[in-house]
Amino acid sequence: MKPLGPIPAGFAAIDGVLAIGGRPVTEWVEAAGDTPLFLYEAARIHSRVAELRAAMPERLALHYAVKANPFVPLLSLMNGLVDGFDIASGGELAIVTGAGIDPAAVSFAGPGKRDRELEAAIRAGVTLNLESEAEARRALAIGEKLGLTPRLAIRVNPDFDLKGSGMKMGGGAKPFGIDAARVPALVREIVASGAEWRGFHIFAGSQALGAEAIAETQGQAIDLAARLAQESGLPLPHCNLGGGLGIPYFPGDTPVDLALVGERLAGRFERLPGVLQDTAFCIELGRYLVGESGIYLARVIDRKESHGEVFLVTDGGLHHQLAASGNFGTVVRRNYPSAIATRFDAPVEEEASIVGCLCTPLDKLADKGGFPRADVGDLIAVFCAGAYGASASPAHFLGQGPALEMLV
Repeated sequence: MKPLGPIPAGFAAIDGVLAIGGRPVTEWVEAAGDTPLFLYEAARIHSRVAELRAAMPERLALHYAVKANPFVPLLSLMNGLVDGFDIASGGELAIVTGAGIDPAAVSFAGPGKRDRELEAAIRAGVTLNLESEAEARRALAIGEKLGLTPRLAIRVNPDFDLKGSGMKMGGGAKPFGIDAARVPALVREIVASGAEWRGFHIFAGSQALGAEAIAETQGQAIDLAARLAQESGLPLPHCNLGGGLGIPYFPGDTPVDLALVGERLAGRFERLPGVLQDTAFCIELGRYLVGESGIYLARVIDRKESHGEVFLVTDGGLHHQLAASGNFGTVVRRNYPSAIATRFDAPVEEEASIVGCLCTPLDKLADKGGFPRADVGDLIAVFCAGAYGASASPAHFLGQGPALEMLV
């Protein structure tokens, strides 16, 4: 048998059935009317935000990275819990404004922003995290045409990356941000133009579990911000230190030591250089806030054997859970945490693979894991499904369509 990833703490059974939001998942499926179904537990999100607030310095603001999960009811919940939102497209801008989020609390990063996206952001009063000098000049020209003052920050491409991160966003040649050496000159150009200068966005990597590496990278980002502010000769109103905090997905993964990260950052804040004394700081987190709050449920449609191996064929698959299938940035496929939801507290009885309904051998949600025996009609659950699931998977592949979603 191949090991399964660690199920997040706190999940339990009611009469043998996995429970979320205080009710067995079978009741939520009945309420939703069908499977596949994503369930996001509000209480877990509240708890995670409270843990972060307690561990981090009071000076540090908390932003939510909308790309992790843009489900509107979840965004409405986050609107009362975090201090700001980070988006990466004009489509996400429309989603957050439609959810009633104040555009003044929103920043917009990402390379390749089209003129219409820049215009929409400037009209709304969103902060633009500029990814190039050319983008800066387009934004300034659009602001002049509209008679509006754009709110402009610079996304810095740092000379370092986040060690152990699943996705490196800095260090060397990157399509993201402006190389650090060119930043001071652009800061002076932005301020001279009369635009509202909003500061730096320094994002070095994501999905890291090593607290020492995260703390080191945050320290490097603060040092870089201080140096660039000094070289520009202008105050730095705001600095986004990026994200980086990951969650355990695979066998052997352990949670980030949040206390260590908070202690190290508090120490750095106590020793800030003069040029950063009045700077506001934030971190932006997506999967760390919502990833472990979600589960993905699919129903077993067929149970079959082939050459002595058991396959549980479900009505779900990689079109909803691309990452769990191993086809979203994973070099070596490993099993996400998963279980037979309708026999959640039963002992392991067999080795089985959980597969989806697509005509491709890539459509596998669990490979030769140990499970209780499951039959047609049982529900399977994939955990850590609250981030980069529904919105980061090819929902319309083979005409299958999106899964249902519920915040509970």
